[in-house]
Amino acid sequence: MPHTVRSRTTPRVLTALALTALLATGCADGGDGDGARSAATPSATPHGYVEGAKEAAEQQSRLLLGDPSNGASRVLDLVSGEVSETAKTPGASRLGTDGRFGFFHTDGGTHVLDSGAWMVDHGDHVHYYRAAIRDVGDLPSGGAAEIRSDATVTAVTDRNGRTGLYDRTRLEKGKVEQVRALPGKHTGAVVPHEEHLIALTGDEDRAKVTVYDRRGKAVASPDAECERPRGDAVTRRGVVLGCADGALLVDGDDGRFTAERIPYGEDVPEPEQAPAFRHRAGSDTLTAPAGDRAVWVLDVGERTWTRVGTGPVLAANTAGEGSPLLVLETDGALHGYDVATGEQISRTKPLLTGADRTASEDATGQAIEVDRSRAYVNDPAGKRVYEIDYNDSLRVARTFDLDIEPGLMAETGR
Repeated sequence: MPHTVRSRTTPRVLTALALTALLATGCADGGDGDGARSAATPSATPHGYVEGAKEAAEQQSRLLLGDPSNGASRVLDLVSGEVSETAKTPGASRLGTDGRFGFFHTDGGTHVLDSGAWMVDHGDHVHYYRAAIRDVGDLPSGGAAEIRSDATVTAVTDRNGRTGLYDRTRLEKGKVEQVRALPGKHTGAVVPHEEHLIALTGDEDRAKVTVYDRRGKAVASPDAECERPRGDAVTRRGVVLGCADGALLVDGDDGRFTAERIPYGEDVPEPEQAPAFRHRAGSDTLTAPAGDRAVWVLDVGERTWTRVGTGPVLAANTAGEGSPLLVLETDGALHGYDVATGEQISRTKPLLTGADRTASEDATGQAIEVDRSRAYVNDPAGKRVYEIDYNDSLRVARTFDLDIEPGLMAETGR
């Protein structure tokens, strides 16, 4: 009955033996007092058992990589360093993930790839799994715009605002199955949260929060509106929805949902408002561009926004409280900033091949993925990915050379 006890920081052990060893210790299975007896019973299903997967002691991170020029894709195993070739998705211009599945978006639809790496968070402990990489297939809806998941449901919202719900447990078995469609149209993503679905209904100028149950019935409508919605993120404190005046934090307690406004605290011109959020999975600290030469840091716990002045921004992210703000700038280097003071505290050598772009060219190509101990920066023109130890003055820990231009990148196993 293996498990991993949660800690604030988990350094990545680079030996495959340590990373793939199964723990022999048990964990409580709900407090019914039968945990020890079940462990000794050969016929009992061990806590955390997943058919077809191996449980590991540490995070089993993998990078999903795509080449927009030809549709080629790869999976980079960050434990072993091995690179696997996966099916082509011609025309893929965007890549998303729910922590396990990769969603390659094209004008005609979305291809689903099972990375074979994921985690299950039980609050006081975490289970890490690894399995075979598998192509799942294509979502039948044309040109899916936004996809969000939890452990049981995947919500797919198309460009027209129509949302279909898919059985995620069937995706895990390699099958695409829509179970129902939500009524009406939605602005932005529909986000599964607390056994419900958080949505914005209305138009692109002004929308209101609507909460559905898993059967698609509207069960709550917190008294809050979102002007010009943009971006969303799931945190431990609730779902964050970006708006023109800041953000809304939507959360539920025993089926009762509230929406709390987190304003910028000042008038922010539209070009400098946060367009989308990036953060480490499980973190309550979000980042977003604040125009071309600054980054917003939203501390959800403190309900505060901080604007950090930087050089021209290509991408930004952070591991959260106590960690530096990571900013990839047009000089091709990764810069580290102290969020509290706004001061630059570290900088790498130029990492990007031909780093002479402007920040406006950030629509595709650059990403910073962050987990509990490392950050990853893609260099499409150089056909490589850098692993950065952000706790050691942005030291380049490893460099992965590839046979494709990884203009799309997303991390799974988190």
